[in-house]
Amino acid sequence: MEREFMEFDVVIVGAGPSGLAAACKLRQLSEDISVCVVEKGSEVGAHILSGAVFEPRALNELMPNWNELGAPLNTPVKRDEIHLFKNANSSQVIPNMFVPKTMHNDGNYIISLGNLCRWLAEQAEG
Repeated sequence: MEREFMEFDVVIVGAGPSGLAAACKLRQLSEDISVCVVEKGSEVGAHILSGAVFEPRALNELMPNWNELGAPLNTPVKRDEIHLFKNANSSQVIPNMFVPKTMHNDGNYIISLGNLCRWLAEQAEG
């Protein structure tokens, strides 16, 4: 039995944020590299069901003009509020000065990871 095949320089398994970012970076480094991203879902983003608070630092490094390219980062975080739950009916707000810096979301966005993956796939294809 004869099978069809295609040759690529790089094959990336999984069209999640890291796989698609890797594909974009490889193509930025060299247009001569052939890259294939293999995804098990019916479409890119089909298995990414999560919403997230997204820190755009890595995206700024990968694609400084992401806003002009239409990245789906549309909802900036406006405020944080951390609660300590005392029981099922009562909580207390923790003052920001006692919240670790890693839990402050100034400059971050509330996003759909599925939408981000679909957008990254468009950038990788481009």
